[in-house]
Amino acid sequence: MKKYSLFIGLVCLTIIFSACKKESTSYNGLKLSDYSPLETGKYITYQLDSLVFLNFGTRDTTISYQAKYVVDSLITDNIGRPAYRIFRFLRKTDANPWVPSGTFMALNTERNLEFIENNMRFIKLALPFEDGYTWKGNSYIDTYSLNSEVKYLDDWDYIYDALGQPFTAGSFNFDDGITVNQRDEVIGNPADPEAYSEVNYGQEKYARGIGLVYRRFFHSEYQPSTSGGAGYFADGSYGITLTVIDHN
Repeated sequence: MKKYSLFIGLVCLTIIFSACKKESTSYNGLKLSDYSPLETGKYITYQLDSLVFLNFGTRDTTISYQAKYVVDSLITDNIGRPAYRIFRFLRKTDANPWVPSGTFMALNTERNLEFIENNMRFIKLALPFEDGYTWKGNSYIDTYSLNSEVKYLDDWDYIYDALGQPFTAGSFNFDDGITVNQRDEVIGNPADPEAYSEVNYGQEKYARGIGLVYRRFFHSEYQPSTSGGAGYFADGSYGITLTVIDHN
């Protein structure tokens, strides 16, 4: 009986050590904080190009700003978890003063990086860091209720690409980055003004030790005319591009 118990114990230990080894290899020794460092005083400044639709959605224009995101302080979220408050400031050019323009929250759960924006919780990064790893980045967002205004965010598969590879964002060259492809969807034919179409696109790039250095997001819903007039882009159609221009 003692020999049998010893044998069972050794088998259990072997399974435990094998599982630990597999998990360690899967994570490649990387932590969420490697690509999303959160600490008070850290900031990243971006060129922000905002695409908006005017004249009841019949034409578009791009408005450009500088946007500075500053990690303010450690707080707690609505269920008591430690999180960081982030302030955003905007200005048109270097000659203009910074103007407060929004508050956000980010938290590292050790498994995911969550970012709360406009009362929507996005899972921006997730472990393990592996090329091809995918997760439902918008799973906390209400995309299904009757009154939801963001149904186009439903069921997005975020996927890692180019892990650890060098890349360029703006005027910066980074030695170690990761790309998160979020969506690349076209419904209908956007080149046909007589037909309905929808476009959804999302991609973000992170640099190791710095954080988010590039983001492109676009959503449009085109409605063709039903009375012989011009077609138009529905309310809620917009796009943004963030490109790093400074960081600490």
